[in-house]
Amino acid sequence: MNQIRYCSTLLVGICKQLGISLFLIGHVTKEGVLAGPKVIEHLVDTVLYFEQVSSGVRLVRAAKNRFGSVDEIGIFSMHEKGLTAVANPSSFFITDRSGATLPAGIAYTAVIEGSRTFLVEIQALTTLAKNGYSRIYSERIDTARVTRVAAILERHAGVRISDQDIYVNVAGGMKLSEVSIELPLALALWSALSGKSLPKALVSFGELSLAGEVRSVGFPEKREKAAKELGFTRSLLPRALSHSPLNQYPCATIRDALEACTKLG
Repeated sequence: MNQIRYCSTLLVGICKQLGISLFLIGHVTKEGVLAGPKVIEHLVDTVLYFEQVSSGVRLVRAAKNRFGSVDEIGIFSMHEKGLTAVANPSSFFITDRSGATLPAGIAYTAVIEGSRTFLVEIQALTTLAKNGYSRIYSERIDTARVTRVAAILERHAGVRISDQDIYVNVAGGMKLSEVSIELPLALALWSALSGKSLPKALVSFGELSLAGEVRSVGFPEKREKAAKELGFTRSLLPRALSHSPLNQYPCATIRDALEACTKLG
């Protein structure tokens, strides 16, 4: 530990004297934290995590940044010549499909990471549970959130899903933790179970309460603007905006949202 502290301090001093930049490269533990003494984090100006989200996609996230926000992320694509920056990250995580509707079990939403807005595709699949014991398989969205959304669907929208095995995925491998994904997640689960497809031009976002209400989330205008730029024409959201580039379908409850999707489909 003393050696690491001494070497790091010496290198930082040299960089300040010469006016140059230095990258210290290390690894992380199974818990996802920097391996080795935490003192290194206090000596450097920025701590970046280089993450693999799928076979060809890498994310760079800032855990510490003395000169800017830690909410920003960089998206890179791996090719035979190395890493290249993704030219249009807003549309990188959605699939270009023909037709007016999506396959059953798929819903689009808009999430915000730092100053960027991304359109992402949430995928759901349900199958009848064997031996009467249902399971949830989800790597990109926390399983506790999937369980809660499924319970809200069953209790407040009459969607019997407790006897189903549930599989949830996010196209492109991006991990989602925003509360805004709860409404589109519910729509994807309902679509998978009912076999009813959602319109391809529909984007949705909203938080679900345990009472089945659809609650507002931050930056709705920013989400709709990003969706409009990518060709979306409709939005399903908790509350109508005064100036919207999309045809809005406000819904106060999850039951209202499902009824709106049935009419739109």
